[in-house]
Order: sequence, then C-alpha cells, then structure tokens
Amino acid sequence: MDWQEIEAFLTLAEELHFGRTAERLHVSRARVSQMIKVLERRVGGPLFDRTSRRVTLTPVGQQLREDLTPHHRGIHQALAKAADAARGVGGVLRVGFSSPLASEMVMKIVNAFRVRHPDCEVQIREVHLSDPFGPLRRGELDIQLTEFPVDEPDLTAGPVLITDPKVLAVSSRHRLAHRETVSVEDLADELVLFISGMPDYFVDQLTPPHTPSGKPIRRSLTTRYWQELLTLVGAGQGVTVAVAQGARYYPRPDLAYIPIEDAPPLEYGLLWRTADATVRRGAFTQTALGFVSGPAAPRRRGQSR
Repeated sequence: MDWQEIEAFLTLAEELHFGRTAERLHVSRARVSQMIKVLERRVGGPLFDRTSRRVTLTPVGQQLREDLTPHHRGIHQALAKAADAARGVGGVLRVGFSSPLASEMVMKIVNAFRVRHPDCEVQIREVHLSDPFGPLRRGELDIQLTEFPVDEPDLTAGPVLITDPKVLAVSSRHRLAHRETVSVEDLADELVLFISGMPDYFVDQLTPPHTPSGKPIRRSLTTRYWQELLTLVGAGQGVTVAVAQGARYYPRPDLAYIPIEDAPPLEYGLLWRTADATVRRGAFTQTALGFVSGPAAPRRRGQSR
C-alpha cells in the first residue's frame, strides 16, 4: 500500500471533505479523489459514500480506519524517535522554574516539547530565589525559567516569556493596605524586606536604593524562604515588593497586595549555562519560542534589553 494513499484515506476519514483534505495534504482535490479510488480498488469495495452534500465512511472504511490508525500513529512516533536519536534530543532534559506563574508556562512548553520529542524525558524542579543559579551551575538543571535581569558571566539569558506587574505586599493593618495603588516614592517610609541570596542588581531592579525624588529606601535581605518572608510582612515587620501572581497563589488574610503604579513589570525568561550547547536544550528553547509574541534573541551578560 502506498503511504500517500494511507495519508489521504486517514485525512479524508477525519475531515469528511475533499477540499479540506486536499488543503491539508497540499495536493489537488483531483489527486485526493484519485488516491482514494486506487485504494478502493485495492480493497475491493467503497470506503466512502459520496453525495453532493456530504462524505461519510462506509462500514468497510470505518473498519479500515480503526485498524490503520494505531499503526499510522506508531510509524510517526517511531520516525520521531529516530529523528530525536539522530539529532541527540533523546535522553533526559532537566528544567527548573522559580515561581508558580513560571511553572505554568514551563508545563505548557514541556507538553509541546513532549509531543515533538517523545523520546526525551523531561524532569522538572523548583529553583529557590535564595539560590537562583546554583542548580544550573552545579549541573542539576539544563535550563530554567527565571526572573530577569540576569547579569552573570557564565550564563545566557534567552527569550522573555512572561511579564508580571509589580505589587507591594503589606500587612492588612498597614497604613497603605487600603490604597488602590502606591508609588515607588511611598517606599521611602518603609523597610523593604527581600530574600537573602538575591544578586544586588536584581534587588535594585525590584526596588531601587532611592525614590525618584532621591529619598533613600531602606532595604533588608532578611530570610531565605518566601513563606517566612510573607509571615514577617503579615506581622508588620516590613513590606516587600512582589508581583501580581502573589495575590493569586499566596492569598492570606493578613496581607494586602497593592499595584505599584510607576514600577516596570518583572520579566521571566529562559536561562542556561553559556558553555552548555546541547541539542536538547536548543530544542526546548525552540519550542518555547512558540509562546513568544515577537522575535527574541538570546542575550549574554551586559547586553541591553
């Protein structure tokens, strides 16, 4: 049996329309009709009932479809596995994420990646803000979706996949708790708490050392754990700059999340070791580009965004 005949039959069995089948196969309607007639002669009976209004499978056609489909799928999977092996995509890819919103995006990419590369096992783990690059540098991860900016000599930042507006997390008893918005200027009277282990340039991106008018902002790298930091904020020991996803994933009766009207959003993008140019990592990045609205090129340390 000719492979094109199988493709034409299964596509027509799905579409039940010669025009749409021809479009999907990039051939003419006459060519589709010709292949189906050849296949019907080979089988010895009609596979489709055709009228001017509709196309339906005959009982013989339905049986052939049910018998062929698993073998057709298996052939495609076998070819995909062989292509992966030839390109080196098979094996294990270890992917990290640093926040709940990042984990949702990672799962979207992983699901698409698994369809394209079924022979590659994907392992997923969380990366803590107190050690944002350690797992990558220790070889525990191949790639991660993490907060930007990243300005490290041995790491390459890939495309931005997510942006999330910044908010100020305060105690529900705080003087700002009932405000609809706050500004960076409001931080001059607060102690802003952060997780220890964050790079200085990242802390500066979250909260600058001075307000726009030049007033100093007191900042303290207090704890290594996010839930502990939120507990301190809820107890009124300070405030912290977070992102809007916090209200969705970490709602607490003792906290209020207030949009910061003049702060740029936080970006999340892919990150990998510059020296690590594996085919698996490249294939994952290529899959991720399908979730980016515009073109994005990898950036190394010191490049502008």
